[in-house]
Amino acid sequence: MTSAPLPPGSVVAVVVTRHRTELLVDALAALAKQTHPIAHLVVVDNGPDQPARDVVEACGLPATWIPSWHNLGGAGGFALGILHALAMGAEWIWLGDDDGHAADDTVLATLVELAERRGLAAVSPTVADMDEPDRLAFAVRRGLTWHRSRAALAADTGHGADDELLPGIAALFNGALFRASTIDAVGVPDLRLFVRGDEVEIHRRLVRTGLPFGTALRAAYLHPTGESDDKPMLRGRLHARDPDDAVKRFYTYRNRGYLISQPGMRKVGLLELPRFAFYFLVTKRSPREFMQWLRLVREGRRERFRRH
Repeated sequence: MTSAPLPPGSVVAVVVTRHRTELLVDALAALAKQTHPIAHLVVVDNGPDQPARDVVEACGLPATWIPSWHNLGGAGGFALGILHALAMGAEWIWLGDDDGHAADDTVLATLVELAERRGLAAVSPTVADMDEPDRLAFAVRRGLTWHRSRAALAADTGHGADDELLPGIAALFNGALFRASTIDAVGVPDLRLFVRGDEVEIHRRLVRTGLPFGTALRAAYLHPTGESDDKPMLRGRLHARDPDDAVKRFYTYRNRGYLISQPGMRKVGLLELPRFAFYFLVTKRSPREFMQWLRLVREGRRERFRRH
């Protein structure tokens, strides 16, 4: 990093990776092709025992590779990368994980133009399924309706009142663009969460600031689908997040317990117990897993942030 600050208006891209250099190649290639210039790239590598340095240095962008021998998780990795970008003098910070990438070379240009024209504090692209780009990688709820396709989401924007922005909703670690001043207001991700729920926590903070943000409906970021984590109940009318992987399950439940105890999410928390009780006891018929869920949620509420 140079001692001189970056020029005004500079965008710094921040990517967090660990042991997935084959995916990182695609993510960084998509960054290098953007029509809007990226002043610098910061890659936080949580797994330097299998270093991504060669991939970073070959990407074609001015870049800084930051190895962390202590696995910071997604939360800590983004926190470190964001702080590094701020220290460089970035005016805009563009966040992305290593398993997703911009759908085309105009994504950043679209986000910057929309944010500047409409005075947005943060804006994210629509997160689409990498295998089926017309579908959403993660279902989006509007009112009582869950949308699973980009077309359905675009159609539900107030009957055409705003066909370029979905306000108040954003996927913040999958291609979201932040103003530096927005980071000053919301802070960086909480290291204690490690993975799972860290993005929701930043979204909660952003909502509480009252700053304007949203999803750009004319830009897309490709990401593997997350549908497998959401298990249906009541014939698909409701879903419960129940990852098959034990590590993901641990952090999902523990961090959710913390989140629903925070201002802005306590009303949501009132629905969690009956919903998951029904899921585990009626749909799945597993009292043992319900007790595990209760224990982990209580740990989160008490801020017992042990690692798995």
